Amino acid sequence: MFLVGLEKIDPLLKFIPGIKKPDMPLSFREKMKWTAIIMSVYFLLFSIPAYGVSIVSMQQPIMQLISIIFAARIGSLITVGIGPIVLASIILQLLIGSKAINVDLNDPEQKGRFQGLQKMSAMVIAVIEAYIFTSTGYVPLSSASYFGIVVLQLALSAIVIIYMDEMMTKYGITSGINLFIAGGVSYAIIAGTVSIIFPEAASSIAAGGAAAIPNAILAFGPLLFALIVFLISIYAYDMKVELPLAFSQFRGVGGRLPIPFLYVSVLPVILATSFEMSLTVWFRFIANVSGSLANLAKFIALYSATPTTTGTSLNLVGGLVYLISPSFPMPYASQYGGIGGYSTYFVYLATHASQLYLPWGGTPLLVPEWAHVIIYTLVLVLLCIVFGKFWVEMTGQSPKNLADQLQDIGWQIPGFRRDPRITENLLTKYISTITVLGSIFVGLLAALATLTGAVGTGMGILLTVGIMYMVYQQLENDKALEAYPKLNKLLS
Repeated sequence: MFLVGLEKIDPLLKFIPGIKKPDMPLSFREKMKWTAIIMSVYFLLFSIPAYGVSIVSMQQPIMQLISIIFAARIGSLITVGIGPIVLASIILQLLIGSKAINVDLNDPEQKGRFQGLQKMSAMVIAVIEAYIFTSTGYVPLSSASYFGIVVLQLALSAIVIIYMDEMMTKYGITSGINLFIAGGVSYAIIAGTVSIIFPEAASSIAAGGAAAIPNAILAFGPLLFALIVFLISIYAYDMKVELPLAFSQFRGVGGRLPIPFLYVSVLPVILATSFEMSLTVWFRFIANVSGSLANLAKFIALYSATPTTTGTSLNLVGGLVYLISPSFPMPYASQYGGIGGYSTYFVYLATHASQLYLPWGGTPLLVPEWAHVIIYTLVLVLLCIVFGKFWVEMTGQSPKNLADQLQDIGWQIPGFRRDPRITENLLTKYISTITVLGSIFVGLLAALATLTGAVGTGMGILLTVGIMYMVYQQLENDKALEAYPKLNKLLS
């Protein structure tokens, strides 16, 4: 088994410091205190620009989306954000799913080794991404002489984020990834409303004319779509299927097993979008490939170089990576970094085309932007399904695990024999279907929200609603356990 190979990294893991778990369970008040401290440090890093980096405009839509998905702010100390954590998790989970790594996560020793490997991998990826971001113009430098110090700052800050996430998981109310994303989205919504929506509406009214009021109303379109996504997400989270349960040892004692429609929450769309965004960043390395491999590189990802004061900045404009990425302009007025309003935006989707170079050469194909919309949506939905099913297995939410848990505590489904295999078969019919349907739903909603240009990005709204719903459930649970110590003892 490849697991034996993992044991060989134990000497390396000794050099990776970790965050010690609290000696005893923390109270709700203590968890909130640690959460506030960690989030204060996050926003401090969020607000401090990296030394040697020129001011970066956040009005480019792809940069906004990357920043929200990775809980980052381009040009700040946390430019890399949570990208290394998410990418390391995806890579290792894919290796486990493909049986390339055989790890029993129920074994504390193996689980600890796996978490150490994940942390070490995230650190390596943090250094690599810091170099890529700086060397490819993703982070424009105020001077080329600052290259090394900028890479060092971004890498060290990304490693700090890794430990902040670990500390939040052990001492806070939820994972750091969740709250970092929610914090970044909240900032983007407030900043976008104040700096874009209100000024655009005011300038429309100031322009006068018969179209002044309609244009002012359309200016609030991104905010309206954000509200729509917010309400749909809340409604979806309240949808669930409830299976009746009976306690085998006491007749007449029963309950219900709720299976939410969004059984895996928004985790599939986080992983899927992070994967897509990682491709747009990592393939920047092939932008300058020449010779016989030039057409193959352009077929994968075509970048356009824009001159800057310290070199060139690369923008993804074509290729396969472009077709699966949410590289769409924002329907704001042009003076606020958009394409000029919704009418101009829809004309752009109907008439614009990107280039797709074929590996064997020849004239590149022109792919209409509406085809980009379809391909992006389909790929996002498929990735959500894959990651959704995979996440259910990885996090112990599979029908088999749930059936074993019900068996252990004495619950059974009325009308069926108390056999975990029978319970598993019954749960599989519901959980497998709901996992696929829920993953499709979040994928479609995320794609629709992104295409409508919702302020804070629709993806950000969807993620934040899901995250805050999970936090709400966690807070309810913590309060219940504090109020009822006997319940805490029973559940533990």
